[in-house]
Amino acid sequence: MTAEGFLEGRRLQLARGVMLQCIMGGYPPARFYGSDDGDLALVPDPAQIHRLPWSNHPRALAICDAHELTGESSNLSTRGQLKAVIARYAAIGLAPVVATELEFFVFAPNTDSTQPFQPPTGLDGRREEGHSAFSVSSNNGLRPFFREVYECMVALGLPRDTFMHEMGVSQFEINLLHGDPLLLADQTLLFKHMLKEVALKHGLIVVCMAKPLAHTPGSSMHIHQSIVEIDTGRNVFSDETGQPSATFRHFIGGQQAAMADFTALFAPNVNSYQRLCHPFASPNNACWSHDNRSAGLRIPASSPVARRVENRLPGADANPYLAIAASLASGLYGIEHQLQPDEPIQGEFQVPDKLSLPCTLHAALERLKRSQLAMELFGKEFIEGYIASKTMELTSFQDEITPWERRVLAAQA
Repeated sequence: MTAEGFLEGRRLQLARGVMLQCIMGGYPPARFYGSDDGDLALVPDPAQIHRLPWSNHPRALAICDAHELTGESSNLSTRGQLKAVIARYAAIGLAPVVATELEFFVFAPNTDSTQPFQPPTGLDGRREEGHSAFSVSSNNGLRPFFREVYECMVALGLPRDTFMHEMGVSQFEINLLHGDPLLLADQTLLFKHMLKEVALKHGLIVVCMAKPLAHTPGSSMHIHQSIVEIDTGRNVFSDETGQPSATFRHFIGGQQAAMADFTALFAPNVNSYQRLCHPFASPNNACWSHDNRSAGLRIPASSPVARRVENRLPGADANPYLAIAASLASGLYGIEHQLQPDEPIQGEFQVPDKLSLPCTLHAALERLKRSQLAMELFGKEFIEGYIASKTMELTSFQDEITPWERRVLAAQA
């Protein structure tokens, strides 16, 4: 939209079906978004209008809510779903606080999608081979790229906690500062968009797939969650003596009860399950534990005021609005129904069958399809539309024959 049109308050409308557009570009049948495929209104959030600092020409981006033309939030909007979850907490005097940890890979351009991604050529003329985890070296030649990333974060008002080289080849992680869940979802979206745009300026690509490289750790989007009283700001996960509260246990119980049903919301793509089924500290389970990275729900070591639950299931490919909404809705369900979690698991452990999660997109969608809890918390229209869209993506994947099949199976008798 032109700046003039935006400043005049001209309404931007969008076909309802776009909310369910597949990643390949197609759409599920119209019955999932209204046979008329009428319009939604995109309503800018005044707090989320940003001039894009990496652009050579004046450009701005406005994050919008999707509203029905009658004024209410669209059930198909993941941002709207997150706002609804936050409102349910507010109705009982509580406010969630979250932080996201986002991992991503920086690669050289990949013009042939049949070939593996490769890290950029370093200052010594070589490509990184995976020996740089947590290193402070700048031999990878990415210092100019990260310098502009930091500058753009300041310009966009994106506060950062820590930045580090992660375990994978040319893999990095940022920890965004904790705060309001809607703000953190917006910041995560902006950060991912900024990374990709700045990388292109530097002759690089940023990839936020869950598992872009074989035999290498995948990329997560861990969600740290705590709940405070709106009136006092007190963390309700700790009692007056600083010990874990009943609310803390109920929150974990809700997360455990819903995680298998909601796996398709946390792990939305075929590739998501490559990360989960080849763990490298990416646990595919609903166990909980104190400071154990093998558990899907980890309680980091912290003071009572900072007591929180880390959901380690979502990958970097997850929709931040939907993943945060699903995680917080699960916890609230546990609080409302006073669910009790299983006992925490420490050290090396075998995952009990009841705490195992779907390990393929097909299995996850089938579980979501049967979930009355998902229908209750997110509504039939959203869940059925989401499943329809993701089923189309899964079918598209299954329509292709992979290089592994040609390489290994073609010579079989």
